[in-house]
Amino acid sequence: MKASKTRAVRLTSLTEDVAVVPEDAPFRARLHHLFGQIEREFEQLYLENQTLQEKLEIATATKESVTQQDQRAAAGGSLSAQASSTALSTPATQADEVAGSFLAAASSTHKSLKAKLSSATGGSKAKASNKIKAQTSRIVSSFKAPTVVSTVVREFGGHKDGIWQVAAKAGQPIIGTASADHTACIWGVESARCLLQYQGHAGSVNSIKFHQQRDLVLTGSGDGTAHIWQAAVNWEVPKKGHSSEEELDDSDEQVEDRDRVDTLRTPLCEFTGPGGHLSVVVAADWLSSMDQIITGSWDRTAILWDVETGQPLQPLTGHDHELTHVSAHPTQRLVVTASRDTTFRLWDFREAIPAVSVFQGHTETVTSSVFARDDKVVSGSDDRTIKVWELRNMRSALATIRTDSSVNRLAVSSGGIIAIPHDNRQIRLFDLNGQRVARLPRTSRQGHRRMVSSVAWAEEPLLDCDLFSCGFDRRVFGWSIVLPKDN
Repeated sequence: MKASKTRAVRLTSLTEDVAVVPEDAPFRARLHHLFGQIEREFEQLYLENQTLQEKLEIATATKESVTQQDQRAAAGGSLSAQASSTALSTPATQADEVAGSFLAAASSTHKSLKAKLSSATGGSKAKASNKIKAQTSRIVSSFKAPTVVSTVVREFGGHKDGIWQVAAKAGQPIIGTASADHTACIWGVESARCLLQYQGHAGSVNSIKFHQQRDLVLTGSGDGTAHIWQAAVNWEVPKKGHSSEEELDDSDEQVEDRDRVDTLRTPLCEFTGPGGHLSVVVAADWLSSMDQIITGSWDRTAILWDVETGQPLQPLTGHDHELTHVSAHPTQRLVVTASRDTTFRLWDFREAIPAVSVFQGHTETVTSSVFARDDKVVSGSDDRTIKVWELRNMRSALATIRTDSSVNRLAVSSGGIIAIPHDNRQIRLFDLNGQRVARLPRTSRQGHRRMVSSVAWAEEPLLDCDLFSCGFDRRVFGWSIVLPKDN
């Protein structure tokens, strides 16, 4: 029920500008007011939960210090025997369980939440046993290889509404963002400054993709269109003179120049009209040849378009419900489309008559599907799972990753690391074998405060940024991630 409510809010944001009936204006305003109250209540519950959790950790640490010597002595004699029994009690997993427990209890009263946390400090035998296991697990972890080191090194802010997608440009220190505020922005990674804002869409901008070689950007929107526009950015802030008489005036002008953002309103090509989509364009991507694009829509179709003429070449039909994502293979003429019908489809355009394969395995909406190395496809779903598939075998998944929250637009690095953005504000890393690599830190001082909608890997580190994430807290983060050598 909770997941469906979250998804309903998300769908409302996508279509908020498609059709607005004047008579509904007071009702819509009332709804926005109520949703704002709900959001503030959730934020308050979360902050109180963090405070109580810190108190719980202090109390637990005090009790553990009393028996620490005895536990180490006991662990020294039975370390290997207890290692397997405590593998599921690592600190990282406990943190995940606490986060999952909070989300499950978010709809309960504040009194119930405090009671649950208070009960965790009880002195029952079962809880004492868990503490011993946790302590032993810490000793075992000291013998393991170095873990992943991840920190936020850049923060980008400026959008006036949630951000649906982030993309990194290969070979240039820039990223792009698509936002529900009707704009797309190009950002300089070094300065964390918006270099160009595209204002050509009349609705929420739901997706953004860079051209591989040229300074072009492809965006899809809630206005039912896809646009290609020129992403020529001004890297330099104009320099002013500094004579003794004009120093103060020039300083003020420099501040204005630094804050001023170049804007663009006219696309090079607009994909719409006869044969086009009849509803929201939720995603768009370039085919490997860069002379064609693929778009996906809530009208249950995907369309292959010719970039040169702007005309539709072929509609792709077959999904039973709205599409949620489309993605093209980086080197071959292959496309995957994901849908709310719990499936995703592989379309092969290497032959004159395209072939289609249907991948079934999820139980709820497939929110994204992307290509990975070694002829694999990775799919994420609202059923809280991520599945790794082989292109030649669509009957069963090679690996299934089970999590505690709905999955949004994931990304796979060239090294085979899956970055998974969640509704519960977390970002997790797994490999293609389904083995957990890390959970990126999220505290009151760093990390997203609302759902993480998309992530994107940089093919090469962009000024120490290996991964970018965006969410409905209107922020984008650049992460430095140091993986173990074996990954």
